[in-house]
Amino acid sequence: MAVVNELLRKEEGGTISFGNHKLETKAKLEDFECNGDLYKVKTYKTMTKLEKNGMFVYESVPGTSVLQFQETQEGISFLVEGDEDAQITVELSEDTEYEVFVDDNSIGKMKTNLGGKLNISVELAQAGEVKVKIVK
Repeated sequence: MAVVNELLRKEEGGTISFGNHKLETKAKLEDFECNGDLYKVKTYKTMTKLEKNGMFVYESVPGTSVLQFQETQEGISFLVEGDEDAQITVELSEDTEYEVFVDDNSIGKMKTNLGGKLNISVELAQAGEVKVKIVK
């Protein structure tokens, strides 16, 4: 398991990794600068949350470790790990249809709500890293 011990880090290629689903108590890191944006992460075994410039980006229940998180105009992609299956919420464009891929398999098209949030469930128990890609 590849937890992010420093809670949030910049990776080569401009992606970020964040979260530590192994922590027993809440931990947070604020004002982390990456590519001109300020990030904040809160994480522990029951929840992981990421904000960018004060705005919601990602949340999982229970907590997860997220690797190579990347946002583009077309959507987002990341690797996710956790000890249990997780409910993941991400912020995208509002009232827009996206196709969701888990480990390169389409699980269907989903539409964001008026706030731009999209909810997906990912099976993580004994799965190791799971690749998630959400595209317009």
